[in-house]
Amino acid sequence: MIRRPPRSTPKPSSAASDVYKRQIKRCSLRILYVDIDTLRADHLGCYGYHRNTSPNIDEFAKSAMMFNNVHASDTPCLPSRSALLTGRFGIHNGVVNHGGTDADPVIGGPQREFWSEMQLHSFPSRLKRAGLRTCSISSFAQRHSAFHWYAGFDEAQRVPGAFGLETADQVYELAQSWLTRNGSEDNWFLHVHLWDPHTPYRAAESYGEPFAEDPLPDWLTEEVRAKHWEEAGPHSAQECNGFAPKPMMLEAFPRQPQQISDMSQVRKMFDGYDAGVLVADEYFGKLIKDLEGLGVLDDTAIMLSSDHGETLGELNVYGDHQTADQLTTRVPMILKWPGADNLNGKKFDAFHYQIDVSATLIELLGGRVPQSWDGCSFAESLNQGKDQGRKHLILSQGAWTCQRAVRWDDYILIQTLHDGYHLYDDIMLFDLSNDPHELNNLAGDYPSLVSIGESKLGRWYEEMMVDAARGRDPLLNVIEEGGPYHVRGQLDDYLVRLRETGRSDMADQLKEKYVSRE
Repeated sequence: MIRRPPRSTPKPSSAASDVYKRQIKRCSLRILYVDIDTLRADHLGCYGYHRNTSPNIDEFAKSAMMFNNVHASDTPCLPSRSALLTGRFGIHNGVVNHGGTDADPVIGGPQREFWSEMQLHSFPSRLKRAGLRTCSISSFAQRHSAFHWYAGFDEAQRVPGAFGLETADQVYELAQSWLTRNGSEDNWFLHVHLWDPHTPYRAAESYGEPFAEDPLPDWLTEEVRAKHWEEAGPHSAQECNGFAPKPMMLEAFPRQPQQISDMSQVRKMFDGYDAGVLVADEYFGKLIKDLEGLGVLDDTAIMLSSDHGETLGELNVYGDHQTADQLTTRVPMILKWPGADNLNGKKFDAFHYQIDVSATLIELLGGRVPQSWDGCSFAESLNQGKDQGRKHLILSQGAWTCQRAVRWDDYILIQTLHDGYHLYDDIMLFDLSNDPHELNNLAGDYPSLVSIGESKLGRWYEEMMVDAARGRDPLLNVIEEGGPYHVRGQLDDYLVRLRETGRSDMADQLKEKYVSRE
């Protein structure tokens, strides 16, 4: 059973808002949240990966709760962390894209109080109401002009001028300093954001080639690669760093392939990504040792997760996060809670949104989850040792494609509203138990399963649209404004490139599908 820590009660604040006139309880607990950007769960040993990418995380996971089916409700980066901050789906908080109207959260409007809903009900604000001092070490806000991320944090730090290209050693220097000054105190929440698995792959030369002798994942064969080579889309096999190779990037980041022209480049992609995971794992281990050195390791709750996963060839996306599929939306979630000896070390398979986990943390701290949140706590079932969650999940992508997906049982159904110039089928259905890398679209073979998935999506949509952000579907607005941000204005030049590289049939299909529309 997870026990709430001892509490003391401070005097009420004299702040003007009614919320701060209430009695605020404090808890004697420390929480370290290590947020490893773009971390695929199945590239960690504790989740079954065959390469030794994560020795420190794997050791930690042995005595922690491991959740196998946690998904970010909205991807990629900006929508995901906006959901985490607000506890709300993108269709409600307004953030589904990386540019345009729907890259900013909705504002309060006429009903806005002196303190906004975001200040009162953000995840870090709820942690503060539980009595924790909060700090985020991350350049996320600067990288995405997402300054709403700071709502509720007492303190924020970042590596100056890095904008997401900082390396783990630079972030660790800030985190170590903060822990040295504050780690022995009670009642804190520290968010440490490591970027190393994110493209461009940039593990230092000193790491060498740690996976050069390890086999590649066996699903990405030469046959699959060659098929992808003839297809279209940003980050596809012929242009796996955008819409065209970038020789200057190769010079600056030699681990980052520019084209997947043969199996040696497949290896370069996997080795480059996995080296980034290994770097992040090393510094996760250092943070654990720092807590141990301070004498607070056993009294600190530790959570490891990510903002989203990554496709490494799946759906012909090489080293990016463009779809609402299983590999992009699923995130690792490992949580160790002090004193929960009956739960630490167990694995849980129920479906949860990542925002359900943050809601659960609030309840475990004795707080109340705001009614406005879409995240639902499962603290009660967890305390009972039960593996209970949602029957299905609805997942969204709006920055590279416009897609919604339904994840249930062994299946994922993906509905594509804008394919980001990949020429995806409007409906894709994958049996993840037999096809975890989404090679075979079964939509045409199993209409009954398609009907089940579409029905679940339709019911969710009706419920969500009642109070949708700005009064309309944000994904439809993304399309009206010119499409997902990362593909806007790219089509004309890309059609030329497709014809110059022997893919005129792809160019013709894209022209027929989009030119009259745009």
